[in-house]
Amino acid sequence: MEIRLIGEAAKKASVKVAQLSTEEKNRVLLKAADALLENRESILNINRKDVENAIANGVKQAFIDRLTLTEKRLEDMAKGLREIAALNDPVGEYVYGKTLPNGLIIQQKRVPLGVVAIIFESRPNVTADAFGLCLKSGNVVILRGGKEAIQTNIAIVDIFRKVLKECGISEDAVQVVKDTSHEKAGELMKANEYVDVLIPRGSARLINTVINNSTIPCIQTGIGNCHIYVDKSGDLKKALDIIINAKTQRPGVCNAVETLLINREIAEKFLPTLGEELLSRNVEIRGDEVVTRLIPQAKAATEEDWATEYEDYIVAIKTVDTLDEVIEHIGKYGTKHSESIITEDYSNAQRFLNEVDAAAVYVNASTRFTDGGQFGFGAEIGISTQKLHARGPMGLKELTTTKYVIFGNGQVRK
Repeated sequence: MEIRLIGEAAKKASVKVAQLSTEEKNRVLLKAADALLENRESILNINRKDVENAIANGVKQAFIDRLTLTEKRLEDMAKGLREIAALNDPVGEYVYGKTLPNGLIIQQKRVPLGVVAIIFESRPNVTADAFGLCLKSGNVVILRGGKEAIQTNIAIVDIFRKVLKECGISEDAVQVVKDTSHEKAGELMKANEYVDVLIPRGSARLINTVINNSTIPCIQTGIGNCHIYVDKSGDLKKALDIIINAKTQRPGVCNAVETLLINREIAEKFLPTLGEELLSRNVEIRGDEVVTRLIPQAKAATEEDWATEYEDYIVAIKTVDTLDEVIEHIGKYGTKHSESIITEDYSNAQRFLNEVDAAAVYVNASTRFTDGGQFGFGAEIGISTQKLHARGPMGLKELTTTKYVIFGNGQVRK
């Protein structure tokens, strides 16, 4: 019953939300940003209880990091809403126009998707980002977060709904599914009568479950088995700094590196130093025979390790002989998210950029930059790893579709 009622309310609200002016949407976003900070003490207290419950239930540390709100993260959420307000509104933008020989004027313009549902795990910042991006792009959003963050998500959504009401806009522009059972998630996946697009954000298991069970069109996001390849020509100081950043800054996010590919010609020189730096940061290393010989604390990697998104302080390391081997390995085990090469060889850099199939491909930079905010898009709804409709960080334009508007003067088809 809950999903049906939420869906009906969302569908009804979507008609008017799609017609809101840029000024009306921006007013809500700015007031919502202020309201987050005005209620920070309450939000942080509720979040602490969610965190305590998660710890008591044995949730791993990287997951706890994603769940935890701090003063700084709350300020960043408010800042994100203000940045979205400052972005150009894509709704109503004309992207194509033509006059046919018969006098018909055909134009194509951006319009909202309608009702967007998001199933995600333990990151409360997704609640704010999703609300902001969906509202600015004229969409209504239904949020189904994980049980670990449910009270935090409810508190944040309640604040947004209050702001919407104060601004004379339907509160149902944002709703949260309070029942976190698998059964309710399954109902939401099949609510195609009400929901236009479903976006899963989280672990590979969550995303695959949604993709395999949803009757709603899905945008696949976030599975990030990301690689960094250190070429024999690579600057090893750059390589070390980039790898440490990509693995340890926030290991639980989808753009963290999971597998390192090291050219065998530099292994003797580079791996002992790399191993020392990773181990000093409590990173567990799993590697091939060369790696375990040069880093005695490393464990022997299995076939499964090359395909695993750890989301934790664990990294797999494999030695390779050629760039062909690198491209083949990434093609077999990668998830088309973010891949990086550390090299001073122009030809190798260009081959990597051209031949590696991923949403974001880097030369001499950390994979951690694959992010809507870092790319200058404001917040993001997720990182699309598929090829239809959207790919890479999804901002406002990716939350719109288009329709054709045709002006005639009595034309009939012959």
